[in-house]
Amino acid sequence: MADQPVRKPMLAVREALDFLLAAARPVDEIHVVPTLEANGRVLATDQVSTLDVPGADNTQMDGYAVRAADCAGGSARLTVAQRIPAGHVGSPLQPGTAARIFTGALIPEGADAVVMQEQCEADGDSVVIRHTPQPGEWIRRRGEDIVNGSVILPAGTRLRAQELGLAASVGLANVTVRRRVRVAVFFTGDELAMPGEPLALGAIYNSNRFTLRGLLENFGCDITDFGIVPDSLDATRATLRDAAQGHDLIITSGGVSVGEEDHIKPAVEAEGRLNMWQIAVKPGKPLAFGEVRRENGSAFFLGLPGNPVSSFITFLLFVRPFLLRLQGVSGSVEPRAYPMRADFDWPKADRRNEFLRARVNADGGLDLFPNQGSGVLTSTVWGDGVIDNPPGHPIAKGEMVRFIPFAELQH
Repeated sequence: MADQPVRKPMLAVREALDFLLAAARPVDEIHVVPTLEANGRVLATDQVSTLDVPGADNTQMDGYAVRAADCAGGSARLTVAQRIPAGHVGSPLQPGTAARIFTGALIPEGADAVVMQEQCEADGDSVVIRHTPQPGEWIRRRGEDIVNGSVILPAGTRLRAQELGLAASVGLANVTVRRRVRVAVFFTGDELAMPGEPLALGAIYNSNRFTLRGLLENFGCDITDFGIVPDSLDATRATLRDAAQGHDLIITSGGVSVGEEDHIKPAVEAEGRLNMWQIAVKPGKPLAFGEVRRENGSAFFLGLPGNPVSSFITFLLFVRPFLLRLQGVSGSVEPRAYPMRADFDWPKADRRNEFLRARVNADGGLDLFPNQGSGVLTSTVWGDGVIDNPPGHPIAKGEMVRFIPFAELQH
């Protein structure tokens, strides 16, 4: 009897993710872009402040700037000697006087506290202070937020709205970022049709093209879409060669199983190498990772399953963190998970790590979508996220489970 090939065990989700992240090489080309146009980009260098924020002591409240010693009795009457709106500089505050002051205005020399207007009573040219302030009360000190010369945003930060605002607050008109990751995508399957085309018997619309392109756009990638490729080894190899040119990553959907019409695996092995194939994850077991050769090196390759939910989930679990590393993100790229109560029973544990679509109910627990099939795309729209359920683990109603919101997986 001929020797049977040794079947390699499937990689655990953790092992597969560690393997992918260890292989990722951030793009090395950097660009200087206007801060206004940098949303979603990843910083290539530390961003350093050239000023203190605030730039001078100022008030947090509308009220009266005073000398705390003048108000020690708890009911002091002071002459209102001046009025200081934001953006104006007041005169030195003399003993026995107060300055009417408005939020953000600079503290006048001599004042060491601000009393909020609700604790004061205006009386002609005077004000009665019905409070005993402590020195420093309601004063924002110079540099208490940002100190001149400090790093406000380290290299490897992916810029969101709040980071853009922080950069602008210290006057950074431009930032240095890594270039966008260039991704080529194509889809295999003679059964695939595009919306708007007639649907022949046995054909299906190519929903993965819309899902994956939308995800890649959300992550700020430059995308080249090679469309639907015929189910043949030669066509798949030719498209891989074209896709490798000028791209950092090739992503495919479909054709990664072991059927006679699944050509991705042999095509990648012919045009490059396959480093990882099957993962113990449900949905999404057939996930391929490798490289495709080109004249000046190689492009990374990630082959996703063809089933719509499998393709969506494996993108979020594996492609997303890999993409973030290619973009140069240096911090954690793993989503946060939250302990939440399961308001359902799941007695049929699978030997693979399951990612069950669920949503938060009005009682603060989780409901499970009734059909967890890998082709049921409605579950991804109905759900708020996925339950990360360990291999071989049945879930009992009332048990605390590990919930990952879709919001954590899509930024």
